[in-house]
Amino acid sequence: MPGTSKAPEALREAGLFRRLIVDGAVDGGAVLPGRYVDDDITRAAGHVRNEAQLISHARRLARRIAGVIANGRAPLVIGGDCSLLVAAGLALQNNAGLVHIDGHTDFRHPGNSDQCASVAGEDLAAAVGLHWPAVANIDGRGPYFSPANTVHIGCREDDQHVDEVRRFLGLVLPAHRSNEIGMTETARAARTTIGSAGYWLHLDVDVLDPIFMPAVDSPDPGGLNPEQLVELLKALAPGAIGGQVTVFDPDLDPNGRYATLLAEIIAVGMADLGHQVKR
Repeated sequence: MPGTSKAPEALREAGLFRRLIVDGAVDGGAVLPGRYVDDDITRAAGHVRNEAQLISHARRLARRIAGVIANGRAPLVIGGDCSLLVAAGLALQNNAGLVHIDGHTDFRHPGNSDQCASVAGEDLAAAVGLHWPAVANIDGRGPYFSPANTVHIGCREDDQHVDEVRRFLGLVLPAHRSNEIGMTETARAARTTIGSAGYWLHLDVDVLDPIFMPAVDSPDPGGLNPEQLVELLKALAPGAIGGQVTVFDPDLDPNGRYATLLAEIIAVGMADLGHQVKR
């Protein structure tokens, strides 16, 4: 999603990078994606949109993530759209769990749809090996995450693929269920499911209710509020090997209001990212 490529700089302007650096973070620089190619007319069957550029970027970003981890730090990738999850999977090579916080399951794949085209809406399926091998098994490293060690939090109850995801993953907690049991219990259940292994923390900001965060491509009511998301992140971030933030679109935030809100959520919620991980 081209608009989301502007998110890192929008969040930098909102003060996020400065706050993270004050807390001890190191700016690892950008891994630039290739030029977006609209290939809907020319793309052959069995391939996703912008596939060559996506794979190239995933390999380069995976090397950057792996290098940060090797240096004893917890990487926080600021995207960008949800296809970044493929890069994280390449870097971790099925040696970690996954906590997928997202307003949608992102579980469309060739086995349940003939409309596969965009990994940004199919990232979770790709991450657990259900997509075409070109994106789900790059360099023979798939599946990137074990389904049993994968937790999804935040979809709406009417999500098209929620029943399939419940059957396939270790744990699924839609937003309404997390609201019922609270964020502390949501995080506890997620960490119990994954066990002692570290995990990658994926955050798509459309998990927030659009009342609070409309600057996303697919806003759906019934999401979390900012305070709940901060509480959830604070409980999950310490046990994460690293994480990513995706789908914020500055084109839908002309006055920077939502960038400021998101910067606050990330700075507070992710402050202790990786602090409990043994290296």
